Amino acid sequence: MTQSQDIAVPENATPARRSSRAPKGEGQWALGHSEPLNPNERLKKDDDGLNVRARIENIYSRTGFASIDPNDLRGRMRWWGLYTQRRPGIDGGRTAALGPHELDDEFFMLRVRSDGGILTPDQLRAIADVSQTYARDTADITDRQNVQLHWIRIEDVPAIWEKLEAVGLSTNEACGDTPRVVLGSPVAGVAADEILDGTTAVREIVRRYVGDPRFSNLPRKFKSAVSGSPRHDVAHEINDVSFIGVVHPEHGPGFDVYVGGGLYTNPMLAQRLGVWVPLDEVPDVWEAVISVFRDYGYRRLRTRARLKFLVNDWGVAKVREVMETHYLKRPLLDGPAAAAYPGRRDHVGVYDQADGRKYVGAAPTVGRVSGTILHRIGDLADEHGSGRVRLTAQQKFVILDVEDSSVEPLVAALHDLGLEVRPSEFRRGTMACTGIEFCKLAIVETKATASSLVAELEDRLPTFDRPLSIHVNGCPNSCARIQVADIGLKGMLVTDTTGNQAEGFQVHLGGELGPEAGLGRKPRGLRVSAAELPDYVERVLGRYTQQRDGEETFGHWARRADEEALA
Repeated sequence: MTQSQDIAVPENATPARRSSRAPKGEGQWALGHSEPLNPNERLKKDDDGLNVRARIENIYSRTGFASIDPNDLRGRMRWWGLYTQRRPGIDGGRTAALGPHELDDEFFMLRVRSDGGILTPDQLRAIADVSQTYARDTADITDRQNVQLHWIRIEDVPAIWEKLEAVGLSTNEACGDTPRVVLGSPVAGVAADEILDGTTAVREIVRRYVGDPRFSNLPRKFKSAVSGSPRHDVAHEINDVSFIGVVHPEHGPGFDVYVGGGLYTNPMLAQRLGVWVPLDEVPDVWEAVISVFRDYGYRRLRTRARLKFLVNDWGVAKVREVMETHYLKRPLLDGPAAAAYPGRRDHVGVYDQADGRKYVGAAPTVGRVSGTILHRIGDLADEHGSGRVRLTAQQKFVILDVEDSSVEPLVAALHDLGLEVRPSEFRRGTMACTGIEFCKLAIVETKATASSLVAELEDRLPTFDRPLSIHVNGCPNSCARIQVADIGLKGMLVTDTTGNQAEGFQVHLGGELGPEAGLGRKPRGLRVSAAELPDYVERVLGRYTQQRDGEETFGHWARRADEEALA
């Protein structure tokens, strides 16, 4: 039976149009299941998360942290990019044992959207100023092209918004069950090898839909990307929807569409929708995908509320049919698959622009910078380029429009800041989430552990020259994409060599994105303490070097190696 036969969909399904006496099912609005089936859904039905801004500005910023309604504090404030930080001194063993009020510190993480990774000189300096003035000089570049700040006081939030919005930045729907930041190629519009520039589509999606109440109550978060780069630089395999540049033999440049990717505890890679979409139709198709998610997404269990579960259950043919029949009201064109790209995706290094100038990509260690460093990056971008800076989906950044004569002075100046244009494989390929330093879900420390690991491996293996990704995560949520790394490290408590409980990691090996995209394997019982981590990585890389077949990648070797070699 086809989708159009077994489901009738209203023009714009909302829970208000449905009977609360309908069977619970999976909580899908379009099937009449409108009654909230868990506290998160009740919270959203009671009041749209977008409405919390007025309370922050008019009440909470004036009456202080203690006055914040718990449902706003741990729920709706995320719609404006705010999460409470972890209270200092709480070890990972107590993460799951303590209540939210015990874990909350009276400070916030603030996530600043940077859709497409685009930052003008004024925007970069505004973030830097906020960091220095209100966030104790903290700043992390994330793998979602955001900047995260810490130690934010509720009293300062209105002033921060005023500062950011004056230069066109926003924290609107940077978190929450919303359309999160739209990833874009960090070299859109400048790269010599670009298929087409997706920037107008990114901007139009944000203009039309971010902050729109029609899409501010989704089953869970919605991650999307638009890139016309042949380098596939937005991790399209693990987003809810991605538009990837492709050339149609009859219609020319456009986009191949992927849906249903996501990691966490049930990781799934995105699947091709099988269509070709021209640039000007990307926002409409994006709206159709998010509408399917809103109306048919599972709302009963939070653990099954991502789009990937619906796509997995329905299949892409049914997803496409519902999009065409009930939302777009027209068929989509069939299209070819985007060509696989076997190379690097991070844009670290020096590359040609279409106009004859260069762009220069640099690697901060695991994305950690500061307001002071951001100011210096802005100064260098002005001095050696046009001032334009882009963030990447790999916790890196790119300075655009650099003349040939300015490349080496820029490389040297960035090196002096600890920002490497020609980094070691370890510095280039290591990412880390926020970890226990600030995150209430974390079990272990990540940023410092990963930074220390990078330094140790650089010292021990100075000639190692094979591409390698090491992703360090503080909990099972996979914010650092552990399942698609060569070496993925999931934070947990382990028993160390002395028999004591210690911070450590479950090891995933051989995951990757690209032509051989796949999830890493978890060798039985392979866990390592944080203290033992450098020894372990050195050991497994030594075995890879000895056993690899010619130019075989680490991921390919790790997938075929016996467990003894991986231990």
